[in-house]
Amino acid sequence: MDDGLLDRRMLLTATLGLAAGMTFPAAARTASERIDALLARMTIEEKAGQLSCFNDDVRPVDAVFNPVVNPRSAAAMLAEVRAGRVGMLFNGYGVAGARKAQEAALASRLGIPLVFAADVIHGCRTTFPIPLAEAAAFDPDLSERACRAIAREASAAGLHWTFAPVVDIARDQRWGRVAEGAGEDLLLNRLLAAARVRGFQGDDLRANDALLATAKHFAGYSAVTGGMEYGAVDMSEATLRELFLPPFAAAFKAGAGATIASFTTLNGIPVTANHWLLTRVLREEMGFTGVCVSDYDADRELVAHGVAENEADAAKLAITAGIDMSMQSGLYNRHLPALVAAGRVPMSMIDRSVRRVLALKEALGLFDNPFRSLDVRVERRAVKREATQKLARDVATRAIVLLRNDGDLLPLPRRDTRIALIGPFAADRANTGGPWTFAGRTQDAISIEAGIRALLADPDALTVEPGCAIEAAIPGGIERAVALARASDVVLLAIGESAAMSGEANSRVSITVPAPQQALAEALAATGKPIVVLLRHGRALALEGAIRDASALLATWFLGEQTGTAIADILFGVCEPTGRLPVSFPFSTGQQPWSYDRPATGRPAPASQPMEGGRSHWRDAPDRALYAFGSGLSYTRFTLSNVKAPAEVLHDQPLVIQAEVTNTGTRPGTAFVRTDLHIRIGEASPIRRMAGFTHVHVEPKKSVIANVLIPSDRIHYTISAPRGDHSRDLKLTVMLNGLDKYSADITVSNH
Repeated sequence: MDDGLLDRRMLLTATLGLAAGMTFPAAARTASERIDALLARMTIEEKAGQLSCFNDDVRPVDAVFNPVVNPRSAAAMLAEVRAGRVGMLFNGYGVAGARKAQEAALASRLGIPLVFAADVIHGCRTTFPIPLAEAAAFDPDLSERACRAIAREASAAGLHWTFAPVVDIARDQRWGRVAEGAGEDLLLNRLLAAARVRGFQGDDLRANDALLATAKHFAGYSAVTGGMEYGAVDMSEATLRELFLPPFAAAFKAGAGATIASFTTLNGIPVTANHWLLTRVLREEMGFTGVCVSDYDADRELVAHGVAENEADAAKLAITAGIDMSMQSGLYNRHLPALVAAGRVPMSMIDRSVRRVLALKEALGLFDNPFRSLDVRVERRAVKREATQKLARDVATRAIVLLRNDGDLLPLPRRDTRIALIGPFAADRANTGGPWTFAGRTQDAISIEAGIRALLADPDALTVEPGCAIEAAIPGGIERAVALARASDVVLLAIGESAAMSGEANSRVSITVPAPQQALAEALAATGKPIVVLLRHGRALALEGAIRDASALLATWFLGEQTGTAIADILFGVCEPTGRLPVSFPFSTGQQPWSYDRPATGRPAPASQPMEGGRSHWRDAPDRALYAFGSGLSYTRFTLSNVKAPAEVLHDQPLVIQAEVTNTGTRPGTAFVRTDLHIRIGEASPIRRMAGFTHVHVEPKKSVIANVLIPSDRIHYTISAPRGDHSRDLKLTVMLNGLDKYSADITVSNH
């Protein structure tokens, strides 16, 4: 590594605090006498059991998330628990079954309690919007409140631990798990990682309603080649440290007590066997002291990767790299005792991981109260609370992004308008939740049709026709839809992705709307009726033809059980649209991966001649996004004026930007004011990144002063590394609703 890159790495590491001992406080304490005493009594088989976690076959949920590996009956699993061969059960639901499993654990020789975990990604019984949709609110406080409500409900159903939040920065929309994170921006990912951890865990991990958080997937998981799930990741160390580690650092600083290792390879080495990443970086540099879990069967998959000779070798590689708990494969139970006996794995290494697992259980209060969060009375009153459902509706409404509104077609009147609701998602409830709806029920979901009818003065003014299925034509469907459109004043077109088209193992080669739906849109456009597209999706999509050119376009994501009410609230102006895109919508799939903060090229194409020869461009698409990160409209219009930024700021002081926002329209609205920074001259191509943002509510014909506060640490990590003689020259850009409005130069001074 050259000296310049090494200096850059050291600067960024120091700036982010990666070596500052960010710890899971309870697990970081000196092990208690109870843990010392337990370790002294444990056999190697019991130690391996504490390091083994399995699917909860005692209280299974009616969903399949992974390939079937190592299946057990409920009776067989309870027998394993009584034998002390299980440390954690995951993806089960309900207090009654959890109590039965915990009783079995307490009947084991040492009586070490189980910890119950699950992939509670965006709700439990109450399904909230997917995390990507929630990110569109650009509101860490809202994210924290949502996760706090989710934790209360999940813990009431017998859970102690969630495998969330996903903090993988997602810049390739072909990758299915874009849906589970906060999008493409570094700052938004850092802020929401911390907010979600605080929300899940609350103020006291021993509290009955606390849910241990897991920052995942460590690290670089989302940068798979071609967007292919579980594929290879190849990136520079500088990119790993600058872009992919900081959200984990934020989550750990907020107290996240666990992480899950990435399924993928990183620069040729499977992460599950990557000692440099899981021990040197995660433990020694970042100071993480919590529990590191393999992903589902990932340790056994080291054989398929070609780095392990057999399962025993795979178990050795995983525990040596830093994997504390083996998920589902059973490899630790089967092979660690023999590996220790043969001297291939030292007992001290096993004890280190067992201490971490036992410290986690102690931090959750399970030794003192093994039946914590296992009260059927609490379960009855805390699940599906009215306040939780109300919050889910608020998050869903805040998540919707208005991308196009020609001629102010929206909001629609609630009377005297004939509305045709067309598309495969018009009356659909099964696909409202999106991927990873852990315990939600379809019958609880409110369809778009139901939400709209509830707000119309005359519910019969709405007529509904699917037109086509999600990925197939329906005989006569387009003809019926066209006839319905011609008899109506406006068409609402509910199209997009099914829940099965996003999420884990759902990568897409082409991120367009399926062909049958595109054909339906083209036929409806030919009627000349105004069309409002209600787009359902778990990623940014490449929109084409009649969908791209519709009169109005709303990004509605997977909004959870309150889908219909939230969409209706926006359509009819009960609520103003305030969402902004956390991911950029490309012109074409071929532009992936894409992000707004790409490094500059030496031959940029001028805006006036984007296809000029010899310049950086595609021959068949502009070198820009269709809708860039941060885009989003309101039902009113704003102007930005009187921007005030200091010409100089001290390096350890915050930067404060002031701007006057005026609502020039006739409706109240919320403006999104964002500030980007980049260094003018750097050792690498300067990157312009968001450094701060705020929302301001403004009444019609009124003005409000917006203040954007940028802490000093953000000034450093958003600007890339400076070259020595230009270390204090920054470029600042202030944007209103995603559009550049103001630029200025700022000097960062050391004195």
